[in-house]
Amino acid sequence: MAEKIKITFLGTSDAIPSARRNHTSIFLNYAQENILIDCGEGTQRQFRKAKLNPCKLNKILITHWHGDHVLGIPGLLQTLALSDYKKVIYIYGPKGTKKYIEEIMKIFNFVRKYEIKVEEILNKGKFFETSDFYLEAEQMEHGTPANAYNFVIKDKIRIDKKKLKKLKILEGPHLQQLKQGKDIIYQGKKYKSKELTYFEKGKKISVVLDTAMNPKIEGFVKDADLFVCESSFGSELEKEAGERMHMAVNQTANIAKKAKVKKLILTHISSRYEKNLNQILDEAKKIFKESYLVKDFDSLEV
Repeated sequence: MAEKIKITFLGTSDAIPSARRNHTSIFLNYAQENILIDCGEGTQRQFRKAKLNPCKLNKILITHWHGDHVLGIPGLLQTLALSDYKKVIYIYGPKGTKKYIEEIMKIFNFVRKYEIKVEEILNKGKFFETSDFYLEAEQMEHGTPANAYNFVIKDKIRIDKKKLKKLKILEGPHLQQLKQGKDIIYQGKKYKSKELTYFEKGKKISVVLDTAMNPKIEGFVKDADLFVCESSFGSELEKEAGERMHMAVNQTANIAKKAKVKKLILTHISSRYEKNLNQILDEAKKIFKESYLVKDFDSLEV
């Protein structure tokens, strides 16, 4: 059975938090990968409230260096140090990330036994890859260097274990040949790969936070199983959204529709809509039916 991707929304507000919404932060778990996307103020406490262990983290992806997306980083890094974290934490972000992390470590000078490796993602495309999945970025438009991110599990050829058991084919290097699409000879008998394997479609999670509407988004999120996007402005404020280099919810929903994503997740909610969240959700649903609005600590599996 395919490994699930679990996503927990630790913070879902925009620049100003509310009593019910913390600053933006998204936790993604897949197998041994534990990735934090942005780290707004108070994120380490959100980990505790969500009953998640921050010491399982191995990567942090930063979309951009506005305070509501990064002010939780010093506290989180210090919590790791105080919790005897000994792994390597990898931090990826747009231009300027190395300098900012260096400054954080100068200002908040604490003893740590772990290593921080920082990589600035300056070009679009893949920046981390294994045999199982990859991470890729695309530059956004927000008046400061900003990235959107995709987490993509690759398509796979899976072994049909029920058929193997029925044919009494045991474990061994021949199974790797089957995965590569090669026929095998086992105990003197030939078996065709296509008869013992099946195709498993990969999965794609797209995260696009603060950005002005731009033509790069649609292609980047195309066919995503889950498209997570900011929803700071209702459609009535589309002009203001553009002026502030954000998107209105009708623009987000239209991208989801054109890109043929499976689900649209609305987050980064402005406090102006806290008493009327249905406005944001309804506007999205009118354009793209599979739209959902999340709150802090909501989680879902893909």
